[in-house]
Amino acid sequence: MRQISAENQTALNQRQLVARDFLWIIARNRTTGLPEAVGFWSDVEDATLLVLDPDTLLPVYRNYRAAGGLIEINEIPAVSVIQVQDIEIKMSQLDELVQQAVRLYDVKQAKVEIHRGLFDPDTRNLVAPALVRFVGVVNNLRITTAAENSDGGVYISCVSHTQELTRANPSTRSNEDQKLRSFTDIFFQDTAVVGEWELDWGAVNGKQKAQTEQKKGLFGWGNFLGFL
Repeated sequence: MRQISAENQTALNQRQLVARDFLWIIARNRTTGLPEAVGFWSDVEDATLLVLDPDTLLPVYRNYRAAGGLIEINEIPAVSVIQVQDIEIKMSQLDELVQQAVRLYDVKQAKVEIHRGLFDPDTRNLVAPALVRFVGVVNNLRITTAAENSDGGVYISCVSHTQELTRANPSTRSNEDQKLRSFTDIFFQDTAVVGEWELDWGAVNGKQKAQTEQKKGLFGWGNFLGFL
């Protein structure tokens, strides 16, 4: 269940809230290789707003560009199970900050955060730090140049961070892989040859074969005298 602050809960109960969405993209600077963050939100003026950091759950201030760049974010369903979610974000290719984010910076696998802020309609201030709605990475970028009398834009497809739970572990049961964890760990050093070892066991020498058949009947005599 999603946890919200007492301030947000009180305002929700009074039905006195105005919702706004915040988009935060952390891309890579193509020149320096360093991360570069850009923010957009669905209102008419640039603003510095308080949001909850999804990694620390602590409130942080971030700068967000006004609604000229951010056009639409697909619905993000609230689910009670662990599943990978896909969303698409539509942005204006005419906005200078959008152009900087998708052309000057490299957004391949860039981190994406989406928050929902609830505002008091009288003061136009945030009731509480904006809540996290989505955390993921950019999966695909599509930029369409509009023809005359048609619509174009920047379309960013994102996949949620729960995708990491679907990755397979590349580790193997081998001596080389075990030593990557600790060079003194020799637990698997004989894995490749242990099946060929010959051991003395009781009266029988050499490699021992597993017994695959079991005698039936009373005392191993089969169906002797009608006993099963």
